[in-house]
Amino acid sequence: MKPVRSVRPVLVVVAHGSRDPRHAATVHALVERVRAERPGLRVETGFLDFNLPSVQGVLESLAAQGVREVVALPLLLTRAFHAKADIPAVLREAPARLRIRQADVLGPSPLLLTALERRLYEAGLTPADKSSTGVVLASAGSTDPEAIAVIAEIAREWRHTGWCAVRPAFASAGSPAGFPRTEDAVRELRALGCARVAVAPYVLAPGFLPDRIARGAAAADVLADVLGPAPEVARLLLERYDAAGAPVLAAVGA
Repeated sequence: MKPVRSVRPVLVVVAHGSRDPRHAATVHALVERVRAERPGLRVETGFLDFNLPSVQGVLESLAAQGVREVVALPLLLTRAFHAKADIPAVLREAPARLRIRQADVLGPSPLLLTALERRLYEAGLTPADKSSTGVVLASAGSTDPEAIAVIAEIAREWRHTGWCAVRPAFASAGSPAGFPRTEDAVRELRALGCARVAVAPYVLAPGFLPDRIARGAAAADVLADVLGPAPEVARLLLERYDAAGAPVLAAVGA
């Protein structure tokens, strides 16, 4: 009997892409942190649009190199259109020799709440400020009912960790009725009587909609940075990878 070795699937991080160069730079910084967290794991990055390499180009290159096992991880915080339609469509066009498993999106996760608080503290808040601070959980926005419900539930859950109040807000013009824009949520928290108001962008990288969130936060006391390469986000990527891609046993020399 031939000895067996553990074949670790290649992790392909699937990012949306943006014309804003800050987006790709932030994605690459996050991927570098993932590599640092788990030396020896091969991690590649592919973009759906605007940036190179494309997801299809990465997959074709891996197949040409003889790779067989891939975990495709959507760099998304909610399971909306891109996770349900765009990414599966791209993966179906991958070379036939690749065995690809699509990992879950990143959110929701307690690690993301920890990362949000990290960014708020880096922006100047302290744990002692929680009970007197209202927080706007500012998402890019979605028309997908599942994604909308997830954002609302995260805000409810986060409120119970000690903040004065937490309100979800959406930056996209296509956001659903009944959900405020960032600036409206800031005013709502002021009217509620919170001593200070902070805006926590529930987004991974800079770009058009995060900039809109920042403009809407003009009247807030604190604006946190995007989640970016926070250590909690890197650990979450690895959690999703592990859940989707347990090592495959292969005969040595096979």
